Amino acid sequence: SFILLRLCQVFLYSSALASVSDAEIKSLSEMLYTLDSNRATASELVIDPQTLISSSETGSRNILITLFKQVSSTLLSKPTYKALLNLLDNYRRVTGELEDVPSQEVQEQDTFLQQTMNTDVGRELYNFLHSKGVYSSQSEFIKDLKMMWFGLYSRSSGKLDSSGFEHIFVGGKVSGFHNWLQFDLNEKQGLLNYYSHSFNGPWSTYPDVFGMQFKWDGYFKEVGSAFIGCSPEFDLAIYSLYYITHPGKILTLGIQTYTWDNSSYGGGKKYIASAYPATP
Repeated sequence: SFILLRLCQVFLYSSALASVSDAEIKSLSEMLYTLDSNRATASELVIDPQTLISSSETGSRNILITLFKQVSSTLLSKPTYKALLNLLDNYRRVTGELEDVPSQEVQEQDTFLQQTMNTDVGRELYNFLHSKGVYSSQSEFIKDLKMMWFGLYSRSSGKLDSSGFEHIFVGGKVSGFHNWLQFDLNEKQGLLNYYSHSFNGPWSTYPDVFGMQFKWDGYFKEVGSAFIGCSPEFDLAIYSLYYITHPGKILTLGIQTYTWDNSSYGGGKKYIASAYPATP
């Protein structure tokens, strides 16, 4: 039967993932970092971290200073950057309100995923998972990414009001919001006030990990972390790698993922609920 087939597919998927070791994930993570040729350079992205505080403190806002001092228009015009930016205005941040997804927005999702797979980062992630028997074709991989990241589930009132992509890349009130391009965009629009940072490191070049305090559209976030200066494909790939192989866990490089356990797709697969670089 169809249900039995789905259960078998999920079992085979899980069995394939069981063979992926922590050492392999660490090695692939480092490879993805190296392959991220679309990352920002020091001349393309200039930030002003300002005050360093402990994680238990609350920084004060300097109204004249923003975190992102300069972001190159050349960088933002790259295909994956353009594809991501086209997605960021597609969501209602309020939970309990049904998300409307017209055909144009579905096409923007497809474009973003396909542009990601056109990069060395996207291809390397797929080749690894394919070699492990997790996916039999790139089209199967893209289809699963689309459900995992863009599939809608309910965070409030039974309405299909959220997705992994919305929570992680766009944010909702004080939750989620782990993408530096969304941060920069909202600073430019005057919707976000950066206060301070509690973590900066461990790398001296981009991408780097940053722990931030900020107020966004009236809501204060005491701890928000993100990769700064990475390409959109790196963000999607690193979170997907950790989520697909070890959902709901934190591994060597400090990537924390969470599953959405209240609903599922594809006969038992879990939507991604959150993912971010954990900071001390």
